[in-house]
Amino acid sequence: MGKILWLTSYPKSGNTWVRLFLANLFKGDRASPVALNRIGEATLAEPGTAGFALFDKRPWQDWSVEDIARLRPQVQERIASTGDGVVPVKTHNAFVLVRGTSVINMAVTAGAVYVVRNPLDVAVSYAHHQGSDIDAIIDIMAQSMFRTPTNGTNVYEVMGNWSEHVASWTASQSPMIHIMRYEDMLANPHGVFAGLAGFMRTGADEAAVKRAVDMSAFDTVSRQEASEGFAERTPAQDRFFRAGRAEQWRDVLSEDQIGRIVETHREQMARYDYVPEGY
Repeated sequence: MGKILWLTSYPKSGNTWVRLFLANLFKGDRASPVALNRIGEATLAEPGTAGFALFDKRPWQDWSVEDIARLRPQVQERIASTGDGVVPVKTHNAFVLVRGTSVINMAVTAGAVYVVRNPLDVAVSYAHHQGSDIDAIIDIMAQSMFRTPTNGTNVYEVMGNWSEHVASWTASQSPMIHIMRYEDMLANPHGVFAGLAGFMRTGADEAAVKRAVDMSAFDTVSRQEASEGFAERTPAQDRFFRAGRAEQWRDVLSEDQIGRIVETHREQMARYDYVPEGY
């Protein structure tokens, strides 16, 4: 059995919240929450360019799409070797093939936690994150096999479109994949995160789970960001933790924008009760 537990989602779906919960569950003390910029100590990230450079000494600018696809299994094998037990690892990759190679190395995979969020809200949050026009984000969310660019910080991730991403991880309904709706995380954080702790077999008691939930709550991390900053904030963002609520789309998206998203993603939206009335 593999050791990597993938913490996976389409961007701006709640992945960071899950990572903060786990950091506070595994690394925290009773007095204060884990520093935002320490969450990587508890949950690793897969696409760091430095990790790929261990296996290919050429400048990253020389790496082709095929090169990175070839390196990924080795990088993930190395990540799996860094811990004694299960190793939680963040990714925004869809579960797909690139040039015939899976972006997920099943030989080192124990399972996955998949966080899904209403794509209507994803579009709003993603646009803020990128400092982009919402219509441009809606186009990205509809682009089949979309991948991010490789740069000196991260190699590309293959996100696909929103529906491809969701289906790639959740269509099989595998018992090794634990699915969490962002909206349920907001409505019942203690229950949903207790379910996550149980799936991961952490052995954490109710008090430990409650503490980690409270320490990773939106108000708490917002205050932390204001005082200590957060390295994952993009230059386009005033702050990373911006709203932390559901159904922002009702105040932001036009009828045309809502219709475009629903038309493209209706099948997967229906699976998670995201299709709004009248559409």
